[in-house]
Amino acid sequence: MSSTTSIHPDAVLQALLAKASRSNIKRTLIALHDICRKNHADGLWDFSLACIGRKANEAGLMSYRSLYNPTAQIYRDLIEAWDTYTGPHIALPAKTLASHEHLKKIPDPAVRMIMQGIIAERDSLKAHLNKIKGSDLGKGIIDKRPSSTTIVSNPGSGPTVVLMPDAQLNPAERDALKAAIEPAFLKGEGWERGPRGEIKNASGRTLFGHGFITAIQKVLGEKQPDVKVVS
Repeated sequence: MSSTTSIHPDAVLQALLAKASRSNIKRTLIALHDICRKNHADGLWDFSLACIGRKANEAGLMSYRSLYNPTAQIYRDLIEAWDTYTGPHIALPAKTLASHEHLKKIPDPAVRMIMQGIIAERDSLKAHLNKIKGSDLGKGIIDKRPSSTTIVSNPGSGPTVVLMPDAQLNPAERDALKAAIEPAFLKGEGWERGPRGEIKNASGRTLFGHGFITAIQKVLGEKQPDVKVVS
């Protein structure tokens, strides 16, 4: 479909109508001819099967894929007549972006090349962002909850987010708490762990009350070891 002819598509239409054997084919030819005529009147140069097929589908004339069927050759002949009558499309030069015009004002070639790379990267990122905005990804929700949060089902009020205590600690704080209940540290200070998680000194006096060690273990999310009480 790249050659040019002076034969008007109206003459081709009349020849195809005479060739058509059924009235429904003639009606489709006339309707398709009107679509092509409007395409030409609007100054549009695209008479590809994809373009005309899409417009025919939008007009409810025929499905997009039907133009590719072997039985649709008569319709393709009409579209080709319009294409060859219109001639090849002469593409207009692409419009230069304002940012690229500014590049020409940079006298240093090295700096100009660096800025050109930065602008190209910016344009690529903007195109990628617009693509994300137009897709389902752009409708997502960013979950900023700490990784140690837990979703608990609550039939009365719906799901509930439970924030575990260790999620609020930074590494230094975790290390400090863990070191405070290490057996080696307790032994070095002359202390010992009591049967109910308390800490006692060498004389048996309670320094930290019942549940002190187990509370820290819960905060750290550590499994609590079984403690045997020796009588």
